[in-house]
This record gives sequence, structure tokens and C-alpha cells, in this order.
Amino acid sequence: MANKSLGRGLSALFGEENLDPAIPPTSAEPVKPKNGFRNIPLRRIEPNRAQPRREFDEKSLQELENSIRIHGVLAPITVRQGDNGYYQIVAGERRWRAARRAGLDTIPAMVIDADDRTMMELALIENLQREDLNPLEEAEGYRALIDQFGLKQDTVAERVGRSRSAVANSLRLLSLSDEVRSMVIDGKLSSGHARAVLSIQEESKRLAAAKTMADTGMSVRQAEAYAKKLNKPAQEDKPVPVPKEFQPDYYAELQRKLEGALGRRVHIENKKNKGRIELEYYGDDDLERLVSALAAVIL
Repeated sequence: MANKSLGRGLSALFGEENLDPAIPPTSAEPVKPKNGFRNIPLRRIEPNRAQPRREFDEKSLQELENSIRIHGVLAPITVRQGDNGYYQIVAGERRWRAARRAGLDTIPAMVIDADDRTMMELALIENLQREDLNPLEEAEGYRALIDQFGLKQDTVAERVGRSRSAVANSLRLLSLSDEVRSMVIDGKLSSGHARAVLSIQEESKRLAAAKTMADTGMSVRQAEAYAKKLNKPAQEDKPVPVPKEFQPDYYAELQRKLEGALGRRVHIENKKNKGRIELEYYGDDDLERLVSALAAVIL
């Protein structure tokens, strides 16, 4: 759930009567509207080069494009006017991209005055409130505010409505290796898993541990416990075994495949040197269907 502190300040920025529910608020310095709402040609608008969001989900973008073709753009984007006569997007790049794909010529926009820092804060807050950023994009947004504008971590936290510890923990993710970063970006690891990886003292063990966490579906708590085991002194250089509960269950997977293929409950009982498979059927007609399905099934 988005932090409630992100919900303050839009009325101070734009005025209650011009409040755009799709544009997030900020605790930054007040931003004054400049000529308010207008329809702007899409060719006169350029994206924000400091946009913290780098990944746009193709499926959701396609859905938004289809909606815009039918209903148009319902929530105006927010832009500022640049010195070159073009407008730079402050909030709403996804809507801008979908509108271009839908073949629109213009898009409704709220034009504001905003310096570079305020522009970056607004873009970051919009994405944080919508939970659109992956953990690394969020961390890179914080780092940009610190490096480019000289803000301290507690100031950044106050600006975006996060706790200082949340910002500090997020920034730690930037020390991950490229391979583990890719796993976070692809959604194979959460930020909690990534912090568990960073807690492993020997960097040479981190990538293998990250792959194990992703492949076995560990929870964050389980990943933290696994990292602690890796940090314990090795005994006779024996590798730390993956806990049994995280090892692949071949028979359970085979049982799921059979149930999906046959459309009925399947039970596999495996013993040391033998086993049995139980299949349910419901009447003579269903038994005939089962026999036919068994003859045709390919695992």
C-alpha cells in the first residue's frame, strides 16, 4: 500500500479545483500552475530524461492504448515548458506513450513551473505512489536526488514520504552485482531477497545463493535464514546444503502434471523400491473417458 504521507500537498501545488487524481502530491516546494490545462500536440512533448522508471510493461501499455482508442486520455499528464519550446513530461509518461501508439495528435496536460529537482521529485513520487517502480529504479531515483542535488538521505526521505531506513535500505541494493540486479528487475527476487543476498559476507557466494533463492521459491524470511547459514564458518569446506523443504519434489510435480492432463485427482505414493498411482473416476462413462485420455496423454 502506498505511504499515506505521499497523499499531501497537491492542493497546494495546483489548487483543489484543478486537482488531477492521476497526479501524485509532493511535500516539495509549491509548484505554480502556468496557464493551467491545455491540449498539447504530442510532437511538442518529450520524455523526462531523469524519469526514474526505465521498464514499461508491454501488456499493460497495450491495454492502456486500447482504452485510449475508445475513451481518450481521461487523466491529463503534467508537463513543464522547456527553453527550446518543447514540453517535458513531469508525470504521465506511460499515458503519453500509449497516446502516441493510439495515433492521437494531442493530449490534455497541466502545465506547471518546476525546476529540475522538483521535476525529479514529482516523477519519483508519482511512480512510488502507483508502485510502478521496481526496487532498483526506486533506489536509482533516490541516488539521483542525492548525487545531482546534494540532498541528504533524511531530506530525500522527507520529500518522498518514506522513512530514512527505507531509503537507506533501498540504496543498499545499488551494490548488487549486475547478475543479481537482473534477477530483481525481472521480478525473480524481491528487495527483501536482495537484501538477504547482500548480507552474505563472501561476495563469491552471493550469485549462487540468489539463484537458489529464486529457483526454490524461498520466502524472504527463509532467504534470510539461508544467508545466515552461508555466513557460518565452513566445516571441512563442505557446501551448505539447500534445506530439504526447498528441494524440487519430482513426484509432486508429476502428480500436478497428471491432474492437469487428465482433469481429475491423482495421487502418487512412492516407496523405496516401488509405488502406486491412484486415479479417480466418476461412473462408467467417465471411466471410458479416462481410458481414452490415458492412451493419448503425453507428459
